[in-house]
Amino acid sequence: MAQVPKVPQNLLLPVIVIVLVAVSFLVGALWQKVSFLEKGGTAAPAANNVGANQPVAAPVDPTIPVKADTLNLTSVSDKDHIRGSKNAKLTWIEYSDLECPYCKKIHPDLQKMMTDYDGKVRWVYRHFPLTSIHSKAPKEAEATECAAELGGNNAFWKYVDRLFEVTPANNGLDEKQLPEIASYAGINKAKFQSCLDSGKYAQHVADDLNGGSKAGVSGTPKGFLLDGKGNAWVINGAVPYATIKSVIDAALKN
Repeated sequence: MAQVPKVPQNLLLPVIVIVLVAVSFLVGALWQKVSFLEKGGTAAPAANNVGANQPVAAPVDPTIPVKADTLNLTSVSDKDHIRGSKNAKLTWIEYSDLECPYCKKIHPDLQKMMTDYDGKVRWVYRHFPLTSIHSKAPKEAEATECAAELGGNNAFWKYVDRLFEVTPANNGLDEKQLPEIASYAGINKAKFQSCLDSGKYAQHVADDLNGGSKAGVSGTPKGFLLDGKGNAWVINGAVPYATIKSVIDAALKN
């Protein structure tokens, strides 16, 4: 019977040290990933990041403002989908993925925000589909744009609300549901399907995605609260409603 060679005692300690270092590294990496997910964020693929002109890193505390002009945010325009009063003091810009479970989680809280702060906050929705993990999200984003074309701004928001209600998230929505959601929003299904099949809004979705990348968005949901005085508050992930409220209250007092 062959004998297992013995490790010389002078080599045993270095081997143990190497093993312990490797285990520590793996445990640390796992802890970081779990911590990130517990904060309610879905990471974007590295390809979505822009190497140059990155915005200044936001404070860990979302109630601490930064200068808005350091964030490289695309200005709000008529191309945006806006919910609430256009004259509101505060603007919440959300970058979202329609198949992101954390976006689904925060959506009702942002709806509640619009009720609790009626006239004080307007909500701007922008697309940021994480294509590497949610291959259905870009087409769903195009579907919302078709809803806007055929039914106006209210139809857009009704479509988004309903989609988040019915999708299981994580690429779980059956594409056959898209025209059904259009019908729910009061849109002719045949016209909707024609618009969706044309792919006419693929570039619009890509433009939103590129704009978000330039603003440092690397995961969804990502919120930016602007006060019109040059101040901005950065909100990462599906934070609890209490945090949303704290940020808005801080901005209103600023």
